[in-house]
Amino acid sequence: MNVIEELRSLDINEPGRWPLPFRIAAIVLVFAAVAAFVVYMFVIKTDIPVLERAERDEVDLRATFETKQRRAANFDAYRVQLAEIERSFGAMLRQLPGRTEIPSLLVDISQTALGAGLDENLFMRDVEVQKDFYAEQPIRIRYTGSFHELGNFVSGVAALPRIVTLHNISIKPVSADAVDELTLEATAKTYRYLDEESTEG
Repeated sequence: MNVIEELRSLDINEPGRWPLPFRIAAIVLVFAAVAAFVVYMFVIKTDIPVLERAERDEVDLRATFETKQRRAANFDAYRVQLAEIERSFGAMLRQLPGRTEIPSLLVDISQTALGAGLDENLFMRDVEVQKDFYAEQPIRIRYTGSFHELGNFVSGVAALPRIVTLHNISIKPVSADAVDELTLEATAKTYRYLDEESTEG
């Protein structure tokens, strides 16, 4: 009798009559099945949530790594860009006068008006307004002159080496009879950088 015929002749209801090798094999199979069930229930099943959490963490960490890798790849470009921004910012700060330069800048504005041929009716400093890192110095101005003289004044103010802006501009004729005699009213604002002494005081 070969093994296959012996397996067919086994009676499932009477395992005690099986030949010894088949009884040992059956006991080993049952023991292996029970051991596998115990391992699954007490080891694998309890570790499944840990595994799932680890898989989620892996996805998050991979995304973080890819983001940081992209940043690292562009780091040199960012450094060049930052240096350019700092250079531009420094150039802009140099256009903001310090506290001691404000009087000479006011003279420059007044001289620009006189050079354009305007008559000065009002030139009055208002209260300085402090912002985050700079201060605004408003100056109320009123000049009279021709259209071209007013244009020359505005061009001259724009060409000053320091930043001066004009706000609330109003241009009106001096009278109904005066064809080319206009009055310019505006608020000129100049700005200065607040150094540490200015911000402390």
